[in-house]
Amino acid sequence: MSYFDELTKAMTWLGEKPDTIFIGQCVAYPGNAMFKTLAGVPMEKRIELPVAEEMQMGMSIGMALTGKTVISIYPRFDFLLLAMNQLVNHLDKLEEFTNGQFKAKVIIRVGVGSKSPLYPGVQHCGDYTDALDKMLTHIPVVHFDAKELILSTYMLDYKDTGGHIYVEDMDLYDH
Repeated sequence: MSYFDELTKAMTWLGEKPDTIFIGQCVAYPGNAMFKTLAGVPMEKRIELPVAEEMQMGMSIGMALTGKTVISIYPRFDFLLLAMNQLVNHLDKLEEFTNGQFKAKVIIRVGVGSKSPLYPGVQHCGDYTDALDKMLTHIPVVHFDAKELILSTYMLDYKDTGGHIYVEDMDLYDH
């Protein structure tokens, strides 16, 4: 199985869970490579959003506070930067500043844009994994640089109650 196939298998597995919801750009309508990984996710579990990254993170946290497991999809890491306030100051510290009263189960998928066959420009293929990992206190950042751990990581972390960030390398989608 390819890297792409493993991502598709993981999304299908998550889509079968009764508490999951998928939100972001190109989750209900095609437009990027991540869309195709959602082929096995029922359309009624997908919420298409405009390009409004901070709003998306706020909505993800809010829905998670109602008991949903939210898979929040950011096709480009460069644009997740626009949601840093909600991610660093709210989701990462939610359990801490509520003295454990509230937890938000948000799985964030973020892509490092492919550089070939067409180079999209520097604002579409940044990898900020290390910087983000240093900013976050409670949310692990996992960079999938190989396909072998994708499904098992999603399956294991689905059971956790906090946030998780999974960084995908779109140059590996065909490997």
